[in-house]
Amino acid sequence: MAFNDWDEVRTAFQVARLGTVSGAAGALGVHHATVIRHIDSLEGKLGTKLFQRHARGYTPTEAGQDLLKVAQSTDDQLAQLANRIRGRGNEVTGELIITSLAVLAPLLSPALAAFREAHPELTIKFLTDERLFRLEYGEAHVAIRAGNPPDQPDNVVQKFYKQGFALYASREYIERMGMPESLEDVGNHIFIGSAEDTPRAPFFAWLQKHIPAKNIGYQVNQITAARPALLAGSGIGFSTTWSEEDCEDTVQVFGPRPEWNSQLWLVTHVDLHRTAKVQTFVKFLKDWATRWPVLEE
Repeated sequence: MAFNDWDEVRTAFQVARLGTVSGAAGALGVHHATVIRHIDSLEGKLGTKLFQRHARGYTPTEAGQDLLKVAQSTDDQLAQLANRIRGRGNEVTGELIITSLAVLAPLLSPALAAFREAHPELTIKFLTDERLFRLEYGEAHVAIRAGNPPDQPDNVVQKFYKQGFALYASREYIERMGMPESLEDVGNHIFIGSAEDTPRAPFFAWLQKHIPAKNIGYQVNQITAARPALLAGSGIGFSTTWSEEDCEDTVQVFGPRPEWNSQLWLVTHVDLHRTAKVQTFVKFLKDWATRWPVLEE
């Protein structure tokens, strides 16, 4: 039986339940001729009579009773499913999928842990990847993205948090090499740059343009690999100001600049934006972010 036969099965179920064509038509909100057509069509497809017609109405045959037991069970299950779906719309339960760049994991993880503690029936999936997850395909409920405002259709985009990037080095590196005097004359200092020919990150693009290639002695393909490298003394590299704020092992060599900084955006799909789960999480995250370091510009 094909999916498009369910209308006819539902019609047969209502006829059996109410015993008359007129009763089924009223319950379904259709014309009585539609009810008769559905019953005739279904009997034709199955090659057997589902009802005995008589003056008082319709009585299911043995074959009809078998079919209608399945229809009754299906109707009950669909009703239960509808109730669960409606309930989920008003509850913070089930699965919440959040996607962001991996570099944000240390910043976001305490917030996600606190939100999960407040809503213990929730399962959180935190996905980090360079690719953009497709919200319109249900790959995530909330995306946290960096850079230019996302412009995918049917997405709700909200300005979130501006993170600063500055140039840092390990204390061991500074003791060994000293502090550079300016970015216009970097001397023999080594910088950690991008392995990409055309870096997407604005700070890496700036570095490639303004620092001589001979001074870029260490390259990474993702910003998450830059901090371990600078901590290891490989050179001067970019890191977020929030991650270095209380770090005793690093020294800020050059402070943040507007052209290095990165705007973060909260992105949700319009179909899920107003659900209780997404709204509750977005509000929670915005409130939580008020305790993060503020970038002075």
